[in-house]
Amino acid sequence: MRELTPETITDAVLEQMAATPDPRMREVMAAAVRHLHAFAREVNLTPSEWLKGIAFMTAVGKMCTPERQEFVLLSDTLGLSALVNGLHDKTAIEEGTHTSLLGPFYREASPKLAAGSQIARTVKPGSECVLYGRVTDTSGIPIAGATVSVWQTGADGLYDIQEDGAATDYRGVFTTDADGSYLLRTVKPMGYSIPIDGPVGELVKAQARHGMRPAHIHLLVGAPGYRELVTALYLRDDPHLADDVVFGSSDDLAVDIHPNDLNCPITGLPSIRFDMRLSREGAADAANGRVGADPAAIVKSSAQAASQQRA
Repeated sequence: MRELTPETITDAVLEQMAATPDPRMREVMAAAVRHLHAFAREVNLTPSEWLKGIAFMTAVGKMCTPERQEFVLLSDTLGLSALVNGLHDKTAIEEGTHTSLLGPFYREASPKLAAGSQIARTVKPGSECVLYGRVTDTSGIPIAGATVSVWQTGADGLYDIQEDGAATDYRGVFTTDADGSYLLRTVKPMGYSIPIDGPVGELVKAQARHGMRPAHIHLLVGAPGYRELVTALYLRDDPHLADDVVFGSSDDLAVDIHPNDLNCPITGLPSIRFDMRLSREGAADAANGRVGADPAAIVKSSAQAASQQRA
């Protein structure tokens, strides 16, 4: 029998896992074990630190609900989501509008609204603005019938999913017209702190990080034959544009609110123009998916997997 030591344990684990039938699972898990073991050796991980890590991950799991995905938030704050998103971007067959993070507050069940509709239930005086633009392919040809899903925080800096899991606010799904144009009314987004009432928030505070996201509006755009676009627009004057706690912002996605844009389809309101270019769909796009999901879908998927294992 082989003597297991800190130097030999990694090879022993890899040998046991070598018969994994799924080749991709075998590759991913082998790399995960190698890096986890190397991490533990590098920092000389102690038993008490190991237990703290287990307790932290347990707390993260207990915080997850159909309304809140604490593991996605953890991935975001560690830069892992941005890294995976960047790796996914490299698989595009052509360069369209740059992507951003889906985030932990996306919902699949958002209302379909007519062009020019207001997505906010309550609009404070002076906060309303117009968001409009065109969706085209990478050569500038308009894409008619594209769906443009929009979601953002309210005036208090919270998403509806944080305040009331059953309510829907500051969300909507629009369809581009024959010219590829979309149009909606909303309120000026504001910067906000990520949720700090859970284990991820405690970790961010322990690292002396500010925990702030710059003001932004999320967009998810899709059309048959085109690669799905997950992106966001960021207000250029936000003080945290350059140090977003989840590493999602970038200068090429920064926009200004114009007080009197003569090209805006709705007059009398400040406006944001944000045009988007979609890449053609590649063979691997459907299989690779997107970075993130509706929290309810993740919880449902986990429950289904557990039920199948019991069966």
